[in-house]
Parts: sequence; C-alpha cells; structure tokens
Amino acid sequence: MKAFLILEDGTVFTGQHIGADREIISEIVFNTSMTGYLEVLTDPSYAGQAVCMTYPLMGNYGICEDDMQSDRAWTDGFIVHEVSGWYSNFRSHSSLQSFLLKHDIPGIQGIDTRALTKILREKGTMNGCITTNEEYDKEELIGKMKEYSVTGVVEKVSAKEKYSCKGVETLEENGTAAGSVRAATGITDKPFVAERVPAVVKEMNGKGLKIALLDVGMKRNIAYSLTSRGCDVTVFPCGTKAEEIMGFKPDGIMISNGPGDPKECTEIIKEIGKLIESGIPIFAICLGHQLVALAAGADTHKMKYGHRGSNHPVKDLETGRVYITSQNHGYVVDESTIDGKIAVPAFRNVNDGTNEGLSYRNKKIFTVQFHPEACAGPLDSGFLFDRFIGMIR
Repeated sequence: MKAFLILEDGTVFTGQHIGADREIISEIVFNTSMTGYLEVLTDPSYAGQAVCMTYPLMGNYGICEDDMQSDRAWTDGFIVHEVSGWYSNFRSHSSLQSFLLKHDIPGIQGIDTRALTKILREKGTMNGCITTNEEYDKEELIGKMKEYSVTGVVEKVSAKEKYSCKGVETLEENGTAAGSVRAATGITDKPFVAERVPAVVKEMNGKGLKIALLDVGMKRNIAYSLTSRGCDVTVFPCGTKAEEIMGFKPDGIMISNGPGDPKECTEIIKEIGKLIESGIPIFAICLGHQLVALAAGADTHKMKYGHRGSNHPVKDLETGRVYITSQNHGYVVDESTIDGKIAVPAFRNVNDGTNEGLSYRNKKIFTVQFHPEACAGPLDSGFLFDRFIGMIR
C-alpha cells in the first residue's frame, strides 16, 4: 500500500505503508543511531513526535522485549528507508513490523531518509503528516500541521502512582541479576542481564541508599542503573509535591528525562525549586536537567533540529575528556542565562558548543543533558551514576 509523508513546507515523500493504517500529524525529528530502534520507539521522550531513522535499514535483529524502555511505544510515527523483511537474533521475540502493528504506530518506508534529514537540518524541525489516503488535500493538511504543537506530554507519559524498585541483592554465576532485580516498570517475569552494564555496577556501591526518582518521562534503564548499583528506588509521578518527596526522606533525588517544552512544566518547576533548597543530593538527566536549570533561574530555548542519536561527543570541562553519548532532546539550557554564583557549565557538546551539563555551587547537585543510562547507546558516561552515589556517601 502506498503511503505519503507531507511536510509543513509542502514537500511530499511517497513510499510504502508500514505499521498501523491510520493518519497522523506530528512533529518530525530524526535520529542518527544505527541500532536501538526499539529503545527509540519506547522512549517516553518521543511522545508527540514521529521519528526518522537516518540509518537505511531497521528491523534486522527484530524486537527483544527486555530492551523496551517503557511498557509501550510512545512515538506517533516511524519513518525509515527500509524495514528488514526478516530478522535474526537469539533474544528477539517478534518483527519490527508486528511491533508497530501491536502498538498502533503508523509509518512509512521506501523514502529517501537522508534527503528528509537534510531538509530538517536546513529548515529546522517541522510538523508533518503520514497518510495512506491517495486523495489527500495538501493545503488542508498543511493547515492542520501549522496548528499542531507538542503539549501536555509529560503528564501523559509519567507514572500514574508511586511504586518501588528494590536494589540488587545477589548476582547469579551466569551474570543474571537474581531475586529482587526485575524490570522496573512492567516486565516483572524476566531478570535483567547484568552484562549490559559496566563491571563497576557489580560492586553495588549504592546498597542501602534510598533514591526518590521523579518521573517526568523516565526511561526504564534509569531506574535499573540505580537498582543495579544496590539502591532502593521509589518512583514518584510528575505531579508529586516536593513535601511528599522530602517526607519520604530519601538519601538522594533523581529527576528523569522526558518529552516536550520544559517551560510548559510550570508547576513541576516550582516543586523542583523546593527540592533544590532541601539540601538533598540531586542528579538530573535531559528534561530533568532543563527543569532544574529553570528552577534555578536560567532559561531554555528550542534548538533548530536538536540532538537525537547515540554518537554525540561531549566534553567534560573539568577533565578535558570527551565521551560519546546517547542523546534525545530538542531544547537546551542557554548558558548565557546561568548565574555563575549558582551553577557552572560542566559538560559541553563538541559539535555545536551547546550546554550538556551543570554543576551547582555550594549544593550537592549536578545535571546532564545527555543519557548516561545509554539505552540504546554507548556506556561511556555510565560512571555518572557512581558519581551521584559518591556524592550522597
């Protein structure tokens, strides 16, 4: 069946339909990862967006449900050059096509994804429509696209109630975390595989620590990166009041990644401001990094086309070392608005010089724009969870 991708600027791509047969209007973004399509599809940060994968072939290793970053897919649509007609991996459960159908995600294949990416890089992220209607009214669709915006997504993806994830107790000889180590949010019948994380995790240096994790769009591997280090994690919904989190008396507070414009989260920012003043150590990732910065008086702005992929170089400004990181964000903290008496830049993007992290003065708080839990992505910056635990200790 034919499918069409129409962009807000009037550009039309013609390809073949994949996934669910329904029309969607969404913000079109691109991701430069060669692998990790399942993690992208199930990352809550993509709520309200349709993702174009720049690497030409997707689906060749199928779907391994253990790698899902939440219990469902969040992307509005999926855009690829080619979906593999077969898959081969001993861990896989099904095909990419069947996953898209199961989770009602429409998509398109057979288009020039590199040409689409060039348009988004030159003109900036824009809205688009995926449809199988060959008699579509282009002007009518463009009008609808211009009205579309990504709003209300944090509340949509956040946990609806508080829940707990226990830390590692023992490790079986085969490298599988035993007993209490299970998927934090939904897959409770399968153990995580410890070999996916650095060896330092097995030291369980966070054993006995209570961590409050504020879920503003959390990837499952953030919780696991803490529980695999022995921490007991309690996940709080995005609307939780600061008083409730402080009343829990955590040893540390983690603020997760998430979707959308950080400035839209006005009530959450107010509560984070109270958490900043509590004196409890805080580590925040991605949207969490932006929300802490806003609560501290800095500003954020939308990027032309954002950073999405598992190959972004980031420089540690203290050591000068460069790490390859996984990223997914369309907004950034404006370094020029940071009060040097409150915080200093800690990491910077090597490609475009944008801020990638902050260290707060006279407080046990540090935040990063990239993803140290790296799922999918390189494990270069996983040590930051150990730094957080060390800060608490």
